[in-house]
Amino acid sequence: MTKIYKMDPMNFPLLAFYFIVAIAILKAIIIVKEKTAMVIERFGKFVRIAQPGIGVIIPFIDKKSGLVNLRVQQLDVEVETKTKDDVFVKLKVSVQFQVKSERVREAFYSLDNPRNQISSYVFDDVRSEVPKMDLDDVFAKKEDIALAVAQNLRQAMEEYGFKIVKTLITDIDPDDRVKVAMNKINAAKREKYATMEEAEGYKIRVVKEAEAEAESKRLSGQGIANQRLEIVRGFKESVEDFQRSLKDVTHEEVMQFVLLTQYFDTINNVGANSKNTSILIPHSPSAMKDFQDQIIQGTFVGNKLRDYAKVNEEDAKKEN
Repeated sequence: MTKIYKMDPMNFPLLAFYFIVAIAILKAIIIVKEKTAMVIERFGKFVRIAQPGIGVIIPFIDKKSGLVNLRVQQLDVEVETKTKDDVFVKLKVSVQFQVKSERVREAFYSLDNPRNQISSYVFDDVRSEVPKMDLDDVFAKKEDIALAVAQNLRQAMEEYGFKIVKTLITDIDPDDRVKVAMNKINAAKREKYATMEEAEGYKIRVVKEAEAEAESKRLSGQGIANQRLEIVRGFKESVEDFQRSLKDVTHEEVMQFVLLTQYFDTINNVGANSKNTSILIPHSPSAMKDFQDQIIQGTFVGNKLRDYAKVNEEDAKKEN
């Protein structure tokens, strides 16, 4: 059989007192995490800033008004503006900011929404800097834009207890049609450079081939000159040998014999080459006598002209 125990009515006040004490103790103890600060108010008025760790407040009198994050935070702001050359472009600005630990009160009470406030300053600064530049300068001088935004933000947010750690331009996005046009311009420039390099290479190749041909002709001419020199030397030696062997033979007869010998050697060389299409005109042996006569006659005329020039020169000197 189940027994029913009745509670003594005199114990209710004691239990209520214990319950109220337990709640008061729980209300009095506060715990603040690292890199955060807690704002404590008393009857709606600021009292103090609770630092990280365990703390105590007056229950039902003091109030935990809010927590302030002391870590570095990042805010990404996308701004659309127009450049100096009338190109619309979107810039993504990343602002890294932090609440100063010694100015938590100002940061908590001064601004209702710090992120919106920072975004407004970023919009204003970017739209005052970018319209001064052409699109190419925006890409080239994005660091200057970031520095200008950071400097203005530091001056504006300093009084509110915020520290601007760094400002970065993380993205620059022009209109799609502008990007297509820029890609075409870059492609045309690269094609131009490629054409110039190809033309320069062709020029170098042509010049080198011309230099090689000139050098080849020079060496060929030098070889022909040396060949002719050796032929002359051979003629000289042949004449000298004939004069030593046959003292009654004249120079003309020796020259005719040598030329005839050269003629037969040439005919032999022409006939030995089956692919040769050369024809000697005139090609009869009697033509060597005509050739010799022409040489003798040319030599005779040259000597006469030289003697005549010397006589005239001597007469001119005598008259002076």
